[in-house]
Amino acid sequence: MRDTKESRLLLVLLIAIAFALITVDIRGGEDSPVDGARQAAAGVFGPIENGVSSAVDPIGNAISAVRDSGDRHDRLAELETENAALKAKLGSDERGRSRLKQFDKMLGLAGAGQYGIKGAQVIAIGAAQGFSWTVTIDAGAGDGIERDMTVLNGDGLVGRVTTVGPNTATVLLANDPDFTVGTRMEGSDELGFASGQGGRPLRVELLNGKAQVDKGDRLVTFGSQADKPFVPGVPVGTVSNVDPSGGDLTRTLEVTPFVSFTKLDIVGVVVQGPQKDPRDTVLPEKEQPKPTPTVTVTATPGADPDGQTQDGGQAQDGQAQDGQAQDGQAQDGGTGQNQQSEQSEQNEQ
Repeated sequence: MRDTKESRLLLVLLIAIAFALITVDIRGGEDSPVDGARQAAAGVFGPIENGVSSAVDPIGNAISAVRDSGDRHDRLAELETENAALKAKLGSDERGRSRLKQFDKMLGLAGAGQYGIKGAQVIAIGAAQGFSWTVTIDAGAGDGIERDMTVLNGDGLVGRVTTVGPNTATVLLANDPDFTVGTRMEGSDELGFASGQGGRPLRVELLNGKAQVDKGDRLVTFGSQADKPFVPGVPVGTVSNVDPSGGDLTRTLEVTPFVSFTKLDIVGVVVQGPQKDPRDTVLPEKEQPKPTPTVTVTATPGADPDGQTQDGGQAQDGQAQDGQAQDGQAQDGGTGQNQQSEQSEQNEQ
């Protein structure tokens, strides 16, 4: 089409009509007068769009996967280098060895869940940031830390990042009353929400009010949209108490967290979420119950000193009676012989 005055006027008119139809459609809501036309257009062009999408999506997904794979590999390699530098910085003294142990345990948990983490140290606690349960870590925006990232250590869920500075960040701990995280029960997959209660166990509300739960059952994080603020599969804690009432809508649990919030030192910020939900695989192996030792008491007959005396006395009495019996037999034998001799003499006479 040639660029003429008439063509420009037609274009302006079409745009005005389009805006008018959009306004009428929005104001009309479900009763919009153009709803029928929109559905007819969707019926005509929908199959064409689906066909084009089916043909193009695999190519686009493949290109995106290759591009993301390279970026992910580079990011993980960079994190490994930074974590190795932090590991060397921790030193070899007693305190350093303790930190190295924490660091290695945290790397093992991150490896099991396929989390890309940035290691950091806790450098301050508490009320200075205006929260009752917070810590400050020595990693910030310059290290790739962003708000609403998951924070963990070698035991499990520590909290989430709330504020970020150039070189430091504030972490809201999981036991803070303002903290809430979605949870999944190990094995049964029952969903719920865990909330902090300060120094007390976490409070968990299960969505299923009649769910079967026992003491010792364990929970992990459910995960969030785009892994913020929580990635899935991070160990949360162990059920320590179950509300026996079991309401119709929810069920309340008390959960002892895996993490000791008063002894935090080495932590990791998850800067790269897992490619798939690890579910229960990050949980530590359950400890096997130790068998209770049993004591066997064997009673020996005649062990009582009184019994020995009685047994001995009875035996001696029995022997004496046997002796008397033998004497009696001897006397009887002698009497019998004398009687036979006297009878023989009388017969001879």
